[in-house]
Amino acid sequence: MPVVIHSAPLVLPVCADPIRDGAVAFKGDRVVEVGTRASVTASFPAAEELRWTGMIVAGLVDARAAGSVSRLAAGPGVTARAGVVTELAEPAGVPGISYVEVTSASEEEWETRGRDAVITAIREVDRPCAVGIAAHTPDPQVLEDVAVLARTFGLRLLVDLDRHSPAALDEAGVLGPLCHVAVSRPLDPGERKLLRLRRTVVAVCASPAPDVLALLDEGNTVALGTGAGGGPAGGSGGVLEVARGIRQHARELGLRTRGLDGRLVAAATMGGARALGMDRGKGRIGSLAPGTRADFAVFDARGRYPYTALLAQPPCLGTVIGGTVLPAA
Repeated sequence: MPVVIHSAPLVLPVCADPIRDGAVAFKGDRVVEVGTRASVTASFPAAEELRWTGMIVAGLVDARAAGSVSRLAAGPGVTARAGVVTELAEPAGVPGISYVEVTSASEEEWETRGRDAVITAIREVDRPCAVGIAAHTPDPQVLEDVAVLARTFGLRLLVDLDRHSPAALDEAGVLGPLCHVAVSRPLDPGERKLLRLRRTVVAVCASPAPDVLALLDEGNTVALGTGAGGGPAGGSGGVLEVARGIRQHARELGLRTRGLDGRLVAAATMGGARALGMDRGKGRIGSLAPGTRADFAVFDARGRYPYTALLAQPPCLGTVIGGTVLPAA
């Protein structure tokens, strides 16, 4: 399998400093080297090179998509997403995790047909590592059973905080490093602390969101999403539109925003990967480095401050998922 090189005037690996006149080399679906164009082409002199204008950025991750992964467009530069589905048989249009929705209104409904339907779907799916449970039930006993079910099958959990408080989720055993929560409302200091102590990633799904800076400053891991509670938030601009709205609102409030652009880009990439549990090991996503999956996007962005240029929502020229180039949206 040959090595392929993609180069551009600027590469944003996210896990490392921006690289001027940079390049990404990959073989199959894995990155083998990231660096300056001169060093990468010297390492692989026979490799085919695709030269882009603008900026190569680690693939964006939508940590709470606004609808089914198979129904909606992923958004500019998105290479992975957490999508809520009613049937796991639905084809996943973009890699990531399909969260099967649990909506049982009572323990009786869950016992009668809900649990068996979920277990059957999980057992029959041919991609078990890409499956999770979206706990949208209002019943605390069902929540508790869903948490046990997820631990039994090693599945990730997704919960919208518009439906439940962190304290109620913690009492049911839902919170933890295998769970991430989507939020479109402010969180009080106690809620932020509880989520931080449980190592639960917070996917911010609305802008303005006045406490994002507090989440970041206090040490919570933040991701970005385009929908929570069943409604859209990010619009056609996807997670970058959410990030831009957060930054704009922070400036309107007169809050300190130094370094915020870079932190928001990290939330849209590495934060999302952490939410999906895909931030470690070979084939990890959300950054560009040897061993990561060859996921990245190319934006027609230029300027002295690359993160700021990216949040200006420049046109997306193309997206690469697992080494395969997709046409621009």
